[in-house]
Parts: sequence; C-alpha cells; structure tokens
Amino acid sequence: MSDATVVDLGREAVMTVLLVAGPMLGLSLLVGLVISIFQATTQIQEQTLAFIPKILAVLAAAVLFGPWMLRVMTEFAARLLGNMHQFTG
Repeated sequence: MSDATVVDLGREAVMTVLLVAGPMLGLSLLVGLVISIFQATTQIQEQTLAFIPKILAVLAAAVLFGPWMLRVMTEFAARLLGNMHQFTG
C-alpha cells in the first residue's frame, strides 16, 4: 500500500466524518446562537438554558438526517471493503 493510497483513504474518511456530522453540528450551532441572542436581549444569564434546546435539536437532526447519514456511511464502508484487495499485500 503506497503513501498516496493511505493519504487518499484518510482524506476520504475525514470528509465522510465531516459530511455526516455536519448537519447535527450546524443545527446545534444555530440553536446555540439563537439561544445566546435571546439570553443577551433578555439579560437571562442562565448557563443551563441552552443545553435542552441543543440536545433536542441534535436529536431532531439525527432523526431527520439519519437515513441519509446511514447511506453515506454505508457507501463509504462498501467502497472501503470493496477495495480491500488493494490494501492488503
């Protein structure tokens, strides 16, 4: 297995992780920003106020984007296992 193959495999794995985690992280970021703006305008400085909406947003994103994330991960695994003969001696 050459160095270029290892780098390509690592790049593809990182891109798959970012692609799969992106919707949940983005939605959590958006909800956190909205809660922070709400806290700043109302001067409510409760630190635990943002946790429940973020958790619910991540859960909703996992339910909504779950089939797509599973398909992306399954396609990556299928490509990885399909090319296993290239990785072994």
